[in-house]
Amino acid sequence: MSAPDQSPLTSHESRSLSLLGYPTNLLTPGETYESVNKTISEIPLSDRAPAAWRIGFVIAFLLLMMFLFAVSWLLIKGVGIWGVNIPVAWGFAIVNFVWWVGIAHAGTFISAILLLLFQHWRTAINRFTEAMTLFAIACAGLMPLLHLGRPWVFYWLLPYPDTMGLWPQFRSPLVWDVFAVGTYFTVSLLFWYLGLVPDLATVRDRAPKLWQKKIYGVFALGWRNSAAHWQRHQIAYLLLAGLATPLVLSVHSVVSFDFSVAIVPGWHSTIFPPYFVAGAIYSGFAMGLNIIIPVRKVYHLERLITERYLNNMANIMLVTGMIVAYGYFIEALMAWYSGDIFEQYMMMNRTLGPYGWVFWLLMLCNVLVPQALWSARIRRNPVTLFIVAFFINVGMWIERFVIVITSLARDFTPSAWAMFFPTRWDWAILFGSVGLFLTLLFLFVRLVPMISISETRELVAEPQKATVP
Repeated sequence: MSAPDQSPLTSHESRSLSLLGYPTNLLTPGETYESVNKTISEIPLSDRAPAAWRIGFVIAFLLLMMFLFAVSWLLIKGVGIWGVNIPVAWGFAIVNFVWWVGIAHAGTFISAILLLLFQHWRTAINRFTEAMTLFAIACAGLMPLLHLGRPWVFYWLLPYPDTMGLWPQFRSPLVWDVFAVGTYFTVSLLFWYLGLVPDLATVRDRAPKLWQKKIYGVFALGWRNSAAHWQRHQIAYLLLAGLATPLVLSVHSVVSFDFSVAIVPGWHSTIFPPYFVAGAIYSGFAMGLNIIIPVRKVYHLERLITERYLNNMANIMLVTGMIVAYGYFIEALMAWYSGDIFEQYMMMNRTLGPYGWVFWLLMLCNVLVPQALWSARIRRNPVTLFIVAFFINVGMWIERFVIVITSLARDFTPSAWAMFFPTRWDWAILFGSVGLFLTLLFLFVRLVPMISISETRELVAEPQKATVP
């Protein structure tokens, strides 16, 4: 959809914004319809992938095989191979679940919310983040299933009519997760595929081989680039964006209810829903940068994914990072101000207890290192930006570990206290799920247009009319 007409930037405005650290162009000058078509569509049509892609895919596939082996052994032996115990009944599986759901949030935020706000700078990155959303939800959905112990009866969580009278407990947020994550995956899949249809038709029309034309033609659903097709496509695209936007707030709020409705010290907090949503967008943008920056370099897409895209993503990451840091501060303040001895001890245990070093590592990754994003040089340098984003991703996983493990390890009854020590199978599931995510991502990059061709061509038509946020 074309954005509303906006006045172009003057040379003085462009120079001033550039001095402030804001790149002023979304596309490199000189791009044409044909160059955009050729650059993007040739990637899935090429006979041979770059060497970096092949090496990365082999590593990701080996991690995936480790994941399959770990899951197979888990199904044979049971969850006793993990480090879970009493009272730490939730271990890495739930930590991983919350982390992966958070990573999935950037896709919907960039694709749906920024589309409704007519932000042009989403154009070259929305396809990446939409795919990242689907693959992250797939990884997230596996974790509670594996944690069930008997994953083959997962359908007990669904309200199906059965003669045994077995109905899920609808007051439990664990049941809400099933509906929230399922709805999020369905809407995200429809939104991603609908945006792909015109680009699949472009690839179909440019394919040199008959089998490529047939395969891409099937998935293009008979797209002919007619005005009627575009009208229906844009209406459906906006409707799905409107449906997906509330999910950014609702899905991770529901995930936070898994904790905040409990009475465990450190969990029953009203700040959890906004705190979790901000953290989800934070980690989602960090993962997006960790994906986009290497792909941009390997496929030489600097002319399409310019510095301005990276700069804007870094700015949102900085803002959400400050919200997360504020959440940490308020959590500690309210534990002290409440006068609740259990909350006060929980905070002291987090900072000075046996897991204290994990907490301070969290502060380093999520609060201190991201302060580098105040510097325009850091935001505009892909290498330093990649490093900061990597620290944030590690920090957000550690945050989930701190929330889940430290609160359970020491609750109300000292006689039931126990330390949680992850086993090699816990780590195999974690890194194996990363392998599943990366394997799907490598296949996506290789088989479908990773950048929206139709929306990028709109930027060619109005190269100077996108305002800088």
